[in-house]
Amino acid sequence: MSKKILIITGDFVEDYEIMVPFQTLLTVGFEVDVVCPDKKEGEQIKTAIHDFEGDQTYSEKRGHNFTLNASFENIDVSSYDALFLPGGRAPEYIRLNKKVIEMVRYFLDENKPIASVCHGILVLSAANGLEGRKVSCYPACSYDVLASGGEWVDVGYDGVFVDSNLVTSAAWPAHPALLREFIKKLK
Repeated sequence: MSKKILIITGDFVEDYEIMVPFQTLLTVGFEVDVVCPDKKEGEQIKTAIHDFEGDQTYSEKRGHNFTLNASFENIDVSSYDALFLPGGRAPEYIRLNKKVIEMVRYFLDENKPIASVCHGILVLSAANGLEGRKVSCYPACSYDVLASGGEWVDVGYDGVFVDSNLVTSAAWPAHPALLREFIKKLK
């Protein structure tokens, strides 16, 4: 039986941080369900493209529409082997959803593999999942990590950091490293 991965996200998720992991994980044979609070299978979310163009932070442009393949309200987290948290704007507001936090807590409590890229770390922080942990994330989120009792590790934009079941990176340029380490956790 194929391993099942849950991706929790929302409108204005970073385009590459949803598209690339979703397609890659499907390509290597995993089942992947993508959900968004208050949305059902077949509905779409909007993405945002973040790029590094020499400014003080990333630039943001409208991306694509991404079609959800599962309904948030029907998710039984116990049927999943791992969790993936993409970045972008979505983590800023999905972390306010009580059911999202309960879902994330399940993966934390069960010590199941969790990958987080960029601002996805905000959801782990809201779920009290960073205390005593070392993680990477977009540098602007490093203060959230510290305020949550975690330690931020700077691995650059193309590196990955693994702390037990947590596989984390700063941004989409790290996908090769992030996905490689996350897939190792699923074998």
